[in-house]
Amino acid sequence: MAPARAESSDRPGPSHETGGRLRSSVGARLLVLGLIVALAAALGAPARSAKSGQTTADEPQYLLTAISLAEDLDLDISDELRDERFRPFHTADLPQQTEPRADGSRISPHDPLLPLLLAVPTRIGGWMGARLTMAAMAGLLAALTAWLAIRRFDVRTAAAVLAVGALSVTAPLVGYGSQIYPELPAALAAIVAVAALTGPLGRRGRVVSVLALIALPWLAVKYVPVAATLGAIGMVRLWRRGDRVVALGLVGAVALAGVVYLWFHQAVYGGWTAYASGDHFVDGELLALGGDPDPSGRAYRLTGLLTDRGFGLVAWAPAYLVAVAGVAGFLWSRPRRWAAVAAPLAVGWLSATFVAESMHDWSWPGRQVVLVLPLVAVATAWWLDRVPAAVPALVALTLAGLVLWGWLLVEVATGGTSFSLIVDLERTGNPLYGVWRTVLPDYRNPTLLTPLLGAASTVALMALAALGVRAVRRAPGADDTGADMHPAIDDDDRAEVPVL
Repeated sequence: MAPARAESSDRPGPSHETGGRLRSSVGARLLVLGLIVALAAALGAPARSAKSGQTTADEPQYLLTAISLAEDLDLDISDELRDERFRPFHTADLPQQTEPRADGSRISPHDPLLPLLLAVPTRIGGWMGARLTMAAMAGLLAALTAWLAIRRFDVRTAAAVLAVGALSVTAPLVGYGSQIYPELPAALAAIVAVAALTGPLGRRGRVVSVLALIALPWLAVKYVPVAATLGAIGMVRLWRRGDRVVALGLVGAVALAGVVYLWFHQAVYGGWTAYASGDHFVDGELLALGGDPDPSGRAYRLTGLLTDRGFGLVAWAPAYLVAVAGVAGFLWSRPRRWAAVAAPLAVGWLSATFVAESMHDWSWPGRQVVLVLPLVAVATAWWLDRVPAAVPALVALTLAGLVLWGWLLVEVATGGTSFSLIVDLERTGNPLYGVWRTVLPDYRNPTLLTPLLGAASTVALMALAALGVRAVRRAPGADDTGADMHPAIDDDDRAEVPVL
């Protein structure tokens, strides 16, 4: 049986509030957490992503668009391509992505919000300035995620900082804390939306939630399902408490933003999405889902996103084994406001499973689920606060993940052009990864052994989930955490947005 929880003065609920000193203490811990995570992410900023340079895949496209926005105030990267402005961060010839337009302009087939966020940092500090800005966002995301766990889900500060920190200083969040992709800013927008939607939803909360929801598709259209889910949560909550005019206003604001989004993309990209300007999708924008979508054939990703030998979360961050137990315990207990975490998490994971073209690409593993991993951290923090016996396991597995990440960075730093962070990561000489390779399935290069390893890993995940549920059921006070005791979302919080 898990040991009883001692009540702590750092629990932030109104009945335990001890004034300015407590708020200052919690804020200081969150600040330290954010700085540690930002530093961990920044350590990866100088790393070479591929033999062809510091960046790979879509990163050069985002940087070129950021340069164009900073210097020309437009999205046309034809002059940047002509002048080979990518050479400082991509030494080889840049693979073609854009479809030339009638007027000679070229628009990168990626939504514009990330380049807009990075325009000034790129102008000031080049590609390194952009990557360090991403690292700062990683620190902010970690601090806000821990704040969300503490303030909205009554998690003690120590448990929140430990759980969120463990999953933030290891891959993939630490990796995307320096690489130029919209995944981490999108995760930040999603956490902001959840923080607003689980607060009192006054005027400020509604404005913040709408802005966060609008930001998601402008980062990438693939985030629309999660944005729609979060919007539905806000609308239902307002409707149920009687604010039906406000709820309809929320729907109207989001719908108007959607119209503006579609109009802009038709005018600038020549289609309903940014994919319309890409040379890969000249036969239709839906090719972004794959030339021959096979939903049933993608079902293996439900667990493969965790257990795949090369691109699963567990392969590079074993702490997600504890997260499996934590999420299962959280979902079984259904604490107050649980739906605001569970619904977008489920939609995001299903989108990565059935909608994304692939989970194996030229980016760091786990890219398709980064959007919802901070929600995994919130659920894990809630569970860990009630099952402190799991702390040693989380610490040990986090250390293993840090060794994996640090080992890779050393290999990149000492390997010259022969070893890169993204293209060569599975060639690492780390003996710990060598062990993982023997027990995890390889869905990219399946053999006769792959179904057996896949089945065994799925059974192991189910066992961990069962242990997570059993542990939280036996925890003191478990009878007070069920859905019958608390609504999914309520109005007893006073803080609409985090104030660290």
